[in-house]
Amino acid sequence: MYSSRILDHFHHPRRAGEIPKADAVVEAQNPVCGDVLKMWVTVKNQTIVEATFKAAGCVPAIACGSWLAEWIQGKNKKEVSGLSPAQIEDALGGLPPASKHAAALACETLKKLLEELR
Repeated sequence: MYSSRILDHFHHPRRAGEIPKADAVVEAQNPVCGDVLKMWVTVKNQTIVEATFKAAGCVPAIACGSWLAEWIQGKNKKEVSGLSPAQIEDALGGLPPASKHAAALACETLKKLLEELR
């Protein structure tokens, strides 16, 4: 049902938690299923030096949040700005059709994050 990469990020989430003095904190929610993804980041010289997340939702929502927090860390804002749901799906080994909303939620959270950092 789920790829080994999705299950790995679900069972062993990367970068889970909060950053007490984050430069930006954003939250996005899928109004249809109720999944919630929240991210914290610190930025130095336009580079995301630390990123963490918390998610409430399905297995893919948690996996996408974990992957996103891990992926954006160490990148500058320009490098992460073009991320698409399809890229997240590919990186995680695919998502079932009913779970594609999880990658869209991660992208929506990233979009809000970049807006907050402007």
